[in-house]
Amino acid sequence: MEYRYLGKSGLQVSALSLGSWVTFGNQIGDDVAERLMDIAYEHGVNFFDNAEVYAHGKSEIVMGKILEKKNWDRSSYLVSSKAFFGDGGRLPNQRGLSRKHLFEACDAALQRLQVDYLDLYFCHRPDKNTPISETVWAMNHLMQQGKILYWGTSEWSAQEITAAHAAAEKYSLIGPVMEQPQYNMFHRDKVEVEYEQIYKTYGLGTTIWSPLASGILTKKYVDKFPEGTRLSRAEMSWLKERELTEERLDKSRQLNALADEIGVSLPKLAIAWCLHNPNVSTVILGASKVHQLEETLTSLDAMSYLTADVVEKIEEITASQPARPDY
Repeated sequence: MEYRYLGKSGLQVSALSLGSWVTFGNQIGDDVAERLMDIAYEHGVNFFDNAEVYAHGKSEIVMGKILEKKNWDRSSYLVSSKAFFGDGGRLPNQRGLSRKHLFEACDAALQRLQVDYLDLYFCHRPDKNTPISETVWAMNHLMQQGKILYWGTSEWSAQEITAAHAAAEKYSLIGPVMEQPQYNMFHRDKVEVEYEQIYKTYGLGTTIWSPLASGILTKKYVDKFPEGTRLSRAEMSWLKERELTEERLDKSRQLNALADEIGVSLPKLAIAWCLHNPNVSTVILGASKVHQLEETLTSLDAMSYLTADVVEKIEEITASQPARPDY
């Protein structure tokens, strides 16, 4: 396993990590979840990603039971949670980034995960109804209380991240250390262009999600739509409609042909492509089956396939290189 620093922080995170969205407490049984965490840990993964909203808190409960059972050295792994969407409640203050919700969501995550502190704590989305200074102060108070070690954002714009840092600087506080954006061969603008200046100014780390574009960058959807995938689930209909376009399926077929030609699977090539970006701190893997994770955990080996010629062919197929502003 390769370890990378989380931006300019002193925290080292495994280049490949394991996430629980959709799967833990929902798509897979607890026994499978335990096996996946075992395999990941045995392969050197030290970061396990979670959130209050995943399976309405059940995902954190499942992960917490596994962590308690394994009794791994607490210094050997990182665990995260995210706050914004809540764990199912719809009453006032049960979601968002107010001080009240951040404090209560953090305490709930600690209880569900059965840990004394969260290594990483994310603001899962920006909250236009809460002053950014309130959120920054709340995160810093949680750090002062020893409940979280690093805080960051997920799917925030560069402008919003910059505003958080400005508020932190104004009050001599700590700003967001990391961002969790979607990044893959089809989604590139934020990571490659929008955040470009923030990497230089604030040393932003990234814990990217959906490296396989919800499974489109595999052979899953090449011939026909299979049952039992995350995009076949009723609650994922919005994602299916957004991501599973005929244009992307055609590109996936071409990318699969390229992968076959050079002798590597498309999932491994797609993940290696993400890792090839020096601003990617860690790629969060998702899996519902053991063999899927066993394959993607060897994606670092596929970095050698990313020659200049192969990268150029990928660009020609995807035609997804983001436009850069003229300044």
